Amino acid sequence: MTPSVVIFTIIGYFCLLFVISYFASRKSDNSTFFTGNRKTPWALVSIAMIGAAISGVTFISVPGMVVNSGYSYLQMCLGFIVGYFLIAFVLVPMFYKRNLVSIYGYLGERFGVSTYKSGAWFFFISKMLGASVRFLVVCVVLQKLVCDPWGIPFYVNVVATIALIWLYTMQGGVKTLIWTDTLKSCCLILSVILCIYFIAKNLGFSFSEMVGAVAADDSSRIFFFDNPKEGTYFWKQFLAGVFMVIATTGLDQDMMQRNLACKDSKESQKNMIVSSIMQFFVIAMFLILGTLLVMYLNQTGTEIPSKTDEIFGLVASNPAMPIIVGILFILGLIAAAYSAAGSALTSLTTSFTVDILDGQKRYDDNRLTVVRKLVHVGMSVLMGIVIIVFYYVSNQDAISAVYTLASYTYGPILGLFVFGMFCSKAVRDKIVPVVCISAPILSWVIQYALEQMWGYKTSFELLIINALITAFGMWVLSFGNKK
Repeated sequence: MTPSVVIFTIIGYFCLLFVISYFASRKSDNSTFFTGNRKTPWALVSIAMIGAAISGVTFISVPGMVVNSGYSYLQMCLGFIVGYFLIAFVLVPMFYKRNLVSIYGYLGERFGVSTYKSGAWFFFISKMLGASVRFLVVCVVLQKLVCDPWGIPFYVNVVATIALIWLYTMQGGVKTLIWTDTLKSCCLILSVILCIYFIAKNLGFSFSEMVGAVAADDSSRIFFFDNPKEGTYFWKQFLAGVFMVIATTGLDQDMMQRNLACKDSKESQKNMIVSSIMQFFVIAMFLILGTLLVMYLNQTGTEIPSKTDEIFGLVASNPAMPIIVGILFILGLIAAAYSAAGSALTSLTTSFTVDILDGQKRYDDNRLTVVRKLVHVGMSVLMGIVIIVFYYVSNQDAISAVYTLASYTYGPILGLFVFGMFCSKAVRDKIVPVVCISAPILSWVIQYALEQMWGYKTSFELLIINALITAFGMWVLSFGNKK
């Protein structure tokens, strides 16, 4: 697969993306940017949410997970479904009832300004780091396929791609994102299905033979009940999935900004339930693809890379593969990664403008538009810097890096909301930031101690530990305060 093929694929996708963005953003205003005017059909949002939840990290990293973890990720995905039900019937009605633009406004109403700002800042850090890791994956792939052969430095690659994303999100905001995410979802699902078809065909499998071969392969094991100390243990993965999706979707301005674009809570609930079930099957297809990729490498005598994120790209760019597989790989990758980065920029702009700068209270509509656009530029520049830093310091596989970061940064947000919803006491609002900063530090100490003293490896349940420490800290701060 030549650099020219990659470039033309990207150009074609972006042409289509800009056309959709143009029509979606016409007559847009601040309300369009922040909430999509709350007129979006729930079925459209549910399709868009598939693409929103699946980033370039999923596209690259999940197929490679089968080498070391089998299909254990599906245990977590089952937890995701339960988490989505809880979001739909607990959080969504609460957010709609309060008519919130930013979901962290709830913390301000419930506790006070310091808690509100703490939630907003932790989201800002969480989303900036998580989105940067996700987008780093696609930048690295493009660097190897296009930029290195043409002698283009990595920082130029990052600047160019961030600039393109800024262009199509600067005007329409969440309304544009829903339409572009729908395009992304369709491209993503089509890409993975066709890649499965072409790779299975190259292996000489019919459909029934492919199903039998995948089912018989050691990498297709789903459930792990044998060793509670391992990170793949079922209950650790399942429970972590429940709380992870509550934190990273239900308490994430990026994801909820789309869900709150429906006209009412019932429409939003339909969207969440349908999209959660569809996401499970899409992830399963990625894992099936991973097994076929490993089979292909074994059949051709190719050594499996030590960094399993490279497996999909290695097979897709193999000269023995039809060029359509490489094109589909690039199409799915850029559809996943660019849309995820675009949505992150939009949500970061919204949260920073509304929560941290108090833009809706401080400025009239014209001034708010100017501030929002300046913040959007600032978020783009900052994301580019973080991506470049990650490129030189990170050596962890991307999907693990994303969830590890989420365990530390979303834990305080989850703890704040849990305490606020299930305990009626007031707290010492000004001390809450101390609790939020202390919780991740104590979580790391507990994680280290468990492994050193008992050989217990904490997985994504670290998020739960973090949230519990935050909630306990809030309980301590509630002593002596009235309801």
